[in-house]
Amino acid sequence: MDHGIDPGTSQAWAALGADPALLERVSYGGPSDGLPSRLPVMELARAAVAVCSLAAAEFAAVRGGRPVPRVRVDDGAVATAFLSDRLVRVDGKAWTTFAPLSRFWRAADGWVRTHANYPHHRERLLLALGLPDDAGPDALAEAVAGRRAVDVEEAVYAAGGLAVAARGVPAWSAHEQGALVAAQPLLTMERIGEARPTRAWSPMSDTPPLPCAGLRVLDLTRVLAGPVATRTLALLGADVLRIDAPHLPESQEAHNDTGMGKRSTTLDLGRGVDHRVFEELLAGADVVVTGYRPGALDRFGLSPEALAERRPGLVVAQLSAWGRYGPWHERRGFDSLVQAATGIAALEGSGGEPGALPAQALDHGTGYLLAAAVLRSLTGQHAPDGGGTRLARLALTQTAHWLVHGLAVGPRRGGHDPETWLTTTDSPMGRLRHALPPVAYEGGPANWSRPPGLWGTDAPRWAGAVAR
Repeated sequence: MDHGIDPGTSQAWAALGADPALLERVSYGGPSDGLPSRLPVMELARAAVAVCSLAAAEFAAVRGGRPVPRVRVDDGAVATAFLSDRLVRVDGKAWTTFAPLSRFWRAADGWVRTHANYPHHRERLLLALGLPDDAGPDALAEAVAGRRAVDVEEAVYAAGGLAVAARGVPAWSAHEQGALVAAQPLLTMERIGEARPTRAWSPMSDTPPLPCAGLRVLDLTRVLAGPVATRTLALLGADVLRIDAPHLPESQEAHNDTGMGKRSTTLDLGRGVDHRVFEELLAGADVVVTGYRPGALDRFGLSPEALAERRPGLVVAQLSAWGRYGPWHERRGFDSLVQAATGIAALEGSGGEPGALPAQALDHGTGYLLAAAVLRSLTGQHAPDGGGTRLARLALTQTAHWLVHGLAVGPRRGGHDPETWLTTTDSPMGRLRHALPPVAYEGGPANWSRPPGLWGTDAPRWAGAVAR
């Protein structure tokens, strides 16, 4: 194992406002050729997992009254975890991660990237382009080919769908949203209230040894970065309850990957009885993680300010695609769209056609950074002068900017075989093959305590709570 300080890890650890001396606790090893690309994807992946692991070790030390344990980062485990959505299997069956209408299309003056994995996004995409509900790839290709890429982008977003014109790095840098992203840090963390943590936690004993034991997390996120973050908190012992709206069903295949260690339920927050149930859950929560577009949940009293007032001492973590600023701040987005808009697809392409990163690295990387920000916020709350409602904010575009402009490609060590870092377990869906967690430190968990269940079928209450 290499005990040198990794530059990317140093950058991310500094963004988290942490003690740089703790970086000496981290060692690195394993094959680093599992995410081949022109951009430093492996460096991003390694750094994101390293700071998440170190933040977990730090919080374990705070709760246990012990020295910070050593952290080990295995590049093979990291690369496999970043491919987890592609490697998951149920009874040997793979998951098709992208629908037929989710891809690049040639426009009159360039390329357009669409995202239509969810039925409602598919409907809005076709509506924007004047196509019938049963239109297929050929009809969509013809509709896009006769238009400018930016015109398609604007028309689809106006209809509530998802499409972006593929831009090069200079064009994105010159775009108003791109210029604003460039002025932002990798992530932000702040204290927005002076209350003590929502519940008093006793110091950890030797059992259970998990730093997040007793922690309750409300998970209001969807594919993929947010669920990766909350999956990591579940690994570390948190009781994570994912809540989705019943009219926005999630793919069971996606949940097979990101639902590890969690429970999942549905609530319609616009319905009185469901909203009251949610408020009861919120009253017992320590952390709220949201991954919807900025402002989408504010009408339910879920803005940071409203949460700080109703539940002082929470840790609130918010994730968005484009950032909470600029002309695109209310737009929906996914990893593939951010790659296209920010110039990543152009950098990874060839022969005049756009390409893609070897994994949804913006999602996975931001997910581990988000989990690290939550853990560091919890550590801050438990400091002698700590407390306070804490707010962490991240955006896929800010992670993309770090990848393109902040990291450098490092040396590669060969020999990556994903099977080394995969395991199988029985689940309600069948025999589940999944990636092992890459977050690791001395004395930490080696796997999740439970497999994912059937999406949306758990009771809306905290573990151990008595049903009424």
